[in-house]
Amino acid sequence: MKISILVPTLSAGSGEKSKKLQLYSYWTSSCAFRVRIALNLKEYLKLNPLGYVPTLVDGDAIIADSFAIIMYLEEKYPQRALLPQDLQKRAINYQAANIVSANIQPLQNLAVLKYIHEKVGPNEATPWGQSHIRKGFEALEKLLKDYAGKYATGDEVYMADLFLAPQIHAAIKRFEVDMNQFPTLLRVFEAYQELPAFQDAMPEKQPDATG
Repeated sequence: MKISILVPTLSAGSGEKSKKLQLYSYWTSSCAFRVRIALNLKEYLKLNPLGYVPTLVDGDAIIADSFAIIMYLEEKYPQRALLPQDLQKRAINYQAANIVSANIQPLQNLAVLKYIHEKVGPNEATPWGQSHIRKGFEALEKLLKDYAGKYATGDEVYMADLFLAPQIHAAIKRFEVDMNQFPTLLRVFEAYQELPAFQDAMPEKQPDATG
């Protein structure tokens, strides 16, 4: 397993010096994808993710799980906030992130699909993933319809967008889900294509991408 070195252009504040962070990542992991976006938005200068899962090493701190990493970055590096000040919108961001991280992604990750392939049948894994993605996307469409602007919860990028972008990307590229069924999600995903922080975090742009 190789180590990515992240060189920040920002310090944590309070006189603390900037220091290198290490991210253990893997190019196809949607969890690592969302962490890469968070790091890009926090204005880190250099990102070379290689490894297996998203684990962030910051000095003596070792943080696993993408949600925990993003919250750690949000609190330690408050520049370019990933959560809105409005409490209701903040709650919507948490809810959208949880729909992805708890109700979609775990049911279509490689370990689950491999199990379905072996125990149920080789032709059942993709339909299984598609079914759970569509169910989650239906919930997200209903949740975001009254909040979405250019992005998921308005005209600024927030936490919900970090979770949506990798999941929609996987739905399109890996599961061939017809996103025309989900116009709000499709619209915000198209807006992400204009943002360097999102584009630089794309799986196919990572050094360990195998095609």
